[in-house]
Amino acid sequence: MTSLTLPCPAVLFDVDGTLIDSTLLVERAARVWAAEYGVDADAYLAVTHGRRTEDSVADFLPPDRVREAAGRLDAIEADHVSSVRPAPGARELLSAMNGLPWAMVTSMDAAQLQARSRAAGIPLPEVAVTASDVEAGKPDPSGYLLAARRLGADPRHCVVVEDSPAGVQAGRAAGATVLALTTSHDAARLAGADLIVPDLTAVTATRDALHVLTHRRH
Repeated sequence: MTSLTLPCPAVLFDVDGTLIDSTLLVERAARVWAAEYGVDADAYLAVTHGRRTEDSVADFLPPDRVREAAGRLDAIEADHVSSVRPAPGARELLSAMNGLPWAMVTSMDAAQLQARSRAAGIPLPEVAVTASDVEAGKPDPSGYLLAARRLGADPRHCVVVEDSPAGVQAGRAAGATVLALTTSHDAARLAGADLIVPDLTAVTATRDALHVLTHRRH
């Protein structure tokens, strides 16, 4: 086991799959929603992770139905929020950041973020960029660029922590170092990341860096 140090002025965390586990919520809600709208649930679930709801819904429904259908899916998900859990190591890491600034960058809207974070017992930081804060969702880097700017940090020196291919692409496009977790996708799908580990139990923080236990550098 090797300990690698990733110096950074700030850490930019994805949320779903990285800090919280919404797997049961998302799957249950998607299957109910898909049956209502005549969508293949498995096909929808294959492309939705890490993306904004409206962006994913737009892959399956005509433009004039997207907003209403996305709102319906959000409402169904809200009914299942009690199934959300903290991701492995998330609470422990966030409670011991040792003064290292951090932000959340999520494809959820603000209400979803608040509800799911509360259910999982994950604290909200001062800086949280949600779906409505940017014109384009991941893999566009806008969310990460905005979070870095709000923290007063150069995104090229930040560490982005992600679990989805779209998120990894967004972090790389922002110029950041990307630490990927295999909590929702296998390592092959996350090949654009600088470093890949199973989950946040491998990560600790000091004032100016993340420290990662890994078997090898990706």
